[in-house]
Amino acid sequence: MGGWQPLPDDLPPEARNFVEQLRLLKDRTGLSLVALGARTAYSKSSWHRYLNGTQPPPRQAVAALCRIAGLDGTDTERFAVRWELAVQAWPRPPKPAGEEGASGDYEDDPTLPWWDTPEEVGDGRGPGGRLLIYAVLLLLLMLLIAVVGAVALG
Repeated sequence: MGGWQPLPDDLPPEARNFVEQLRLLKDRTGLSLVALGARTAYSKSSWHRYLNGTQPPPRQAVAALCRIAGLDGTDTERFAVRWELAVQAWPRPPKPAGEEGASGDYEDDPTLPWWDTPEEVGDGRGPGGRLLIYAVLLLLLMLLIAVVGAVALG
């Protein structure tokens, strides 16, 4: 890892190990950060932050790098486990005053990384809330059609 800058001193061992493995995987591709950004949904600057330990990468970014590096399913699963361990240990930014215990915290939902936590929407009926309502309505409509079809054929 000759060309890499030193990782932050406060990076826990799990996160440090993960970033070092990620760097090796990126080096294995032979791609520059610009080329890596062009082949994934993540920019050069995002990859720079991920590979220098200043921000944990999203799980999808790790999966994209594994795919580009040609890893098989077992090795990709190992990277997913390393990612999970690193994210759990990664230092979290301090919360602004008054946000302790807010819903959507990483601690409340460990499957949702703290850096991907969506912003709170006033009444909970933002675009995501409407999408959920539409999905439930569509599901109910499909269920109704299935029942009517079963009765008509039976």
